[in-house]
Amino acid sequence: MAKIHIMTDALASKVAAGEVVERPASVVKELIENSIDAGAKSIWVEIEKGGTVLIKVTDDGCGMSREDAILAIERHATSKLRNASDLSSLLTYGFRGEALPSIGSVSSFRLASCEQDTLVGTEILIEGGKLIDVGDSGIAAGTEVEIRNLFYNVPARRKFLKAQATEFGHIEEVVRVAAMISPGIAFTLRHGSRDVLRLAGTARPLDRIADLVGLELIDHLIEFSGKDEGNNLSVSGWVSEPGYCRRNRKLQYIFLNGRPIDSSAVTFALKDAYAGIIDRGVFPSAFVFIEASPSTVDVNVHPTKREVRFHNHHAVQQLLASCVQKAITNNITNELTGAGASQPKGFLPPADIDEISSSGGQGLESQPLDTDHSTWCTQSGERSTPEVWNGRTKTETQLEIDITSSNKTHNILGILDRRYLLIDGKDGLILLHRRAAHERILYEEAMRNAEMGIAAAQSLLVPVTVSLPAREYLVVIENVEALSSLGLRVEPFGENTIKIDALPSSCSGADPVEFFIGLAGEICEGGPKSAQRFSEKQLAAILSSRAARYSEAISKEELNALVTRLMECDMPYCDVRGRPTMIQFSSRELERRFSAIPGNVDHVQ
Repeated sequence: MAKIHIMTDALASKVAAGEVVERPASVVKELIENSIDAGAKSIWVEIEKGGTVLIKVTDDGCGMSREDAILAIERHATSKLRNASDLSSLLTYGFRGEALPSIGSVSSFRLASCEQDTLVGTEILIEGGKLIDVGDSGIAAGTEVEIRNLFYNVPARRKFLKAQATEFGHIEEVVRVAAMISPGIAFTLRHGSRDVLRLAGTARPLDRIADLVGLELIDHLIEFSGKDEGNNLSVSGWVSEPGYCRRNRKLQYIFLNGRPIDSSAVTFALKDAYAGIIDRGVFPSAFVFIEASPSTVDVNVHPTKREVRFHNHHAVQQLLASCVQKAITNNITNELTGAGASQPKGFLPPADIDEISSSGGQGLESQPLDTDHSTWCTQSGERSTPEVWNGRTKTETQLEIDITSSNKTHNILGILDRRYLLIDGKDGLILLHRRAAHERILYEEAMRNAEMGIAAAQSLLVPVTVSLPAREYLVVIENVEALSSLGLRVEPFGENTIKIDALPSSCSGADPVEFFIGLAGEICEGGPKSAQRFSEKQLAAILSSRAARYSEAISKEELNALVTRLMECDMPYCDVRGRPTMIQFSSRELERRFSAIPGNVDHVQ
């Protein structure tokens, strides 16, 4: 007796349903995509008990004739493909012809549809994959698909569904993504008797994003765009400012030719764009829209169509990273130098800046000013002679600093709390955090040296050895070459032992063992259990963060040099973890705050 046999159509449909229909949200996704392909202007989604009892999707699209409606429930029936060459020019969501028959095979299925300008529509009933009835329908122009008792005949799949609230959460996310893709379409999502989403159509994609994520985030988004004519590629969208990142990627949405996708190329591009700007373990919010020629993308990778393959993913990654990085730089620069800005948009509030020094900022602390702020204290403790200038005390060694790269210069006025430089800004007062500024300087110097092949290293007179836990040892060994390019020269020296030959020159005053143990711990923190290879940028950020703890800027001349070097950086306004190096309080903001004092009549002109 033959062991191989042909599956029945019913069994084949159930197998296909296992790939296409993973949970109620999968059904909603397929039906909404069909509605969008049909040219709908409004889509209504009704859900009961997380989608296990009822899923109903109604649209006002083009509708179907009776002949098309009957064909639509057959396997591999589609209006999007005629021949194999059409796969290279697809711009629709659906094309595989599997969704409706797969859904119908695991539910009680009803489809009603009516073409525009037609009086009578068609209604089709299917029960567990079996056609029950085809008749007339009085439905308005458009299509309505009703799914009841999903997976009633596949108990194994139904058993693995989560709680109703969890399943509805996945459905809501599907509707949100679809609404983001198609801002011109009105969406309504109802769960039971409650309207969860009611979105009117809009011509501006950012208005739709605001409806979905809230105005608070919208106020801290940066717009970007760019083209690569050679690869027929363009990118656009919005990313969050460095100070408004999250601990997860839940607000990262990626769309390719209007289709939601998952893409490692885009994920890596965002990571590269923010390297040295935000801390490890946090992620920017991102709404990325990619337009590419369909012939350069393979969307037929998986039945859910979330996974795609770019023919040249390096071009996508490079274009997106450069556009986002440029937009971030321009945004921070414009906000800080713009007239009337009370605080750089996207930066953390002043109270949070203390976190920068919470793990050892002693190395940058210099001698404070007198309590009356009338004289500087030099490294030796001697006082300099003050002179009066424009009604304020000014030392003879105080230098003018061009902090905004404009024609107007600004003065360092003094030091606050041994950590902050007070600078007379273009439009008010600027507080500059010394250690944060030093981190940024060291990071960019390390990256420039690495790119030029110049390792800024200080050789140790006597090499030292350090024993590490096995996990940290593996991570260090995996990154020896990258560390060496940054000036930290180490090599294996027996079981779980590392020999240190040189430290980065910026860390020359540090204890080699203490420095390296802390560094290994930071590199390993939050990583996978096995060894992980880091990028040069990531390692440079960690190195500069630790190096800033060991270098000192004591004299007034060194503080002036610190500001000058900071303003020569490509990204001078935040440290390697995305926190501000400086915060500005405009004259207008100061006036507003002081005007609240009773009896105050002074105004800053």
